Amino acid sequence: MEWETVIGLEVHVSLSTKSKLFSGSDTKFGSEPNTQANIFDLALPGTLPVFNEEALRMAVRFGLAIGAEIGKRSVFDRKNYFYPDLPKGYQITQLDFPTVGKGSLNVTLDDGREKKIGVTRAHIEENAGKSLHEEFSGMSGIDLNRAGVPLLEIVSEPEITSADEAVAYLKKLHTIIRYLDISDAIMALGSMRCDVNISIRPIGETELGTRTEIKNINSFRFVEKAIHTEVLRQQEILEDGGRIIQETRRYDSERDETSSMRSKEVANDYRYFPEPDLLPIEIDDDYIEAVRSELPELPDAKKTRFCTEYKLSDYDASVLVSTREMAEYFETVAQEGGDAKIASNWVTGDLQALLNKSNLEISESPIEAGRLASLIARIKDNTISGKIAKTVFETMIDNPATVDEIIEEKGLKQVTDSGEIKNLVEEVIANNPDQVQQFKDGKEQVIGYLVGQAMQLSKGKANPGQVNTLLRDKMK
Repeated sequence: MEWETVIGLEVHVSLSTKSKLFSGSDTKFGSEPNTQANIFDLALPGTLPVFNEEALRMAVRFGLAIGAEIGKRSVFDRKNYFYPDLPKGYQITQLDFPTVGKGSLNVTLDDGREKKIGVTRAHIEENAGKSLHEEFSGMSGIDLNRAGVPLLEIVSEPEITSADEAVAYLKKLHTIIRYLDISDAIMALGSMRCDVNISIRPIGETELGTRTEIKNINSFRFVEKAIHTEVLRQQEILEDGGRIIQETRRYDSERDETSSMRSKEVANDYRYFPEPDLLPIEIDDDYIEAVRSELPELPDAKKTRFCTEYKLSDYDASVLVSTREMAEYFETVAQEGGDAKIASNWVTGDLQALLNKSNLEISESPIEAGRLASLIARIKDNTISGKIAKTVFETMIDNPATVDEIIEEKGLKQVTDSGEIKNLVEEVIANNPDQVQQFKDGKEQVIGYLVGQAMQLSKGKANPGQVNTLLRDKMK
C-alpha cells in the first residue's frame, strides 16, 4: 500500500531574557544545580508571579517576522500535571489566547522547490526543572535552575509530508530566531527542542491517521532519522493488520528506534483553567509597531538584496544569509575588499572549509572580516595572484600580521613587470616547440599548459593574465 505521511512540529525555544518568566532568578546556562531558583521557583506558599515583559516583546518580534497575527489580548492558564521537577504541580502557559496566532514560513527544499508551511500559533510558557538520574545510584536529583525559564512554543500546521520538509522548516525557523536575537537556539544545549507528531494514511485519504508524538529531539539529523524510523514502524504495524496507539514516544539515536513513554494526554487531562494570579496582557497597535521598528533585515529580504545589490547567484546568497553573523561578515569583506563575487567565493569556500575543519562558528573565525577584505584587495590590485592568495590565507590563520606584511615578509608580490614576463614567455616558447606548433595549428587548450609552465618558472609569482596575453601575441 502507498502511504502518505502527515507531520506537525512543536518547537520549544528558550528565550534569551536575563531573568525568568515570572521571577527575578538568573537564566544563565551551566550554573551549579539549584543556584538559580528563588522562592517562587520553589513554589513556596504565598509567592506570586510577576510577568517579564521582555518575553512578550520577543514573542511579538517572532510573530511579526513570520507575518503572524498578534494577539492584542493574551491570557495565561494553568496546565496541571505532577512531575518532580515542577514544584507548583502546574505549568503557567497560554491556551486559548496566545500572544502569536496564525503565520507561515516559506522554506526551500533540497530539490529547489519552495513550500509554504503554516504556523498555527506560538505561545509563551515557563519551562520545568530538570531531573538528574546519572549522578545518583537508585535515586533521582532535581535541578530547578531551568524551572521558570521563558519558552516560546511554536506549533506548525500538520502540513509537513516528509523528513526533508521537517528539517527545512526547522532550519528556517532556527535562522529566523537567531536573526531576531531572541534565543541562541543551540539544540545541543536544549535551548531549541522539537516534538514531532507523526501519523500516516493511505494516499488519497483525507482523514488523519492516529498520531504519535516523539518528544525532545535535539538535532536536525535526529529529527530526520526519528521521522524515518517512526514512519516505517507505523507502516509495518498497519500492513500487518494492527493499529496505531496514540502515545508519546522517545527516540534512541544509538539504536535508531522509538519506544513508548506514556499514553498521549489530551487537553482535558491537564485541567486547564485561567491563571488567577496574572491579569490578561493587553497591547495596542502602537506597541506592535514599536516592536516592528526594531526588527532586523530578515533572511529572505537579505537574500533578495544580496542577489540584486551584489549580483550573487541565488545559491550563493542562500548560503551567505544562513546565519546573521555570516551575512554581516560577508558584507564587510565585500564592501572593504571591493569585489562582492570574490568575497562570496572566499567566504563560502576557503573560509567555510577552515571553520568546518576546526568546528568553529564564523564569529570565532581566526581571520577577521577586515583582514580577508585586505587579502581580496591585494588580489584586485594585482599585488598577488589568486593562487598566491591561498598561501597568504593559510599564513594568516596563525600569523596576526597584516596581509601586506605577510606578502612582504615571504616575498610573494606578483610579478607584473612586462619585461620580466616577456623573458618568461620567450623561455617557455623556446622550451616547448611541439606545444607551440599545436597551438598554431588550432589546438586552443594547449595555452593552459604553456601558461602553467610560465607560472612554474616564476614560482607562481607571474601575473597569469599577462602571461596568457603575451604568449598569444608571441605565437601569432
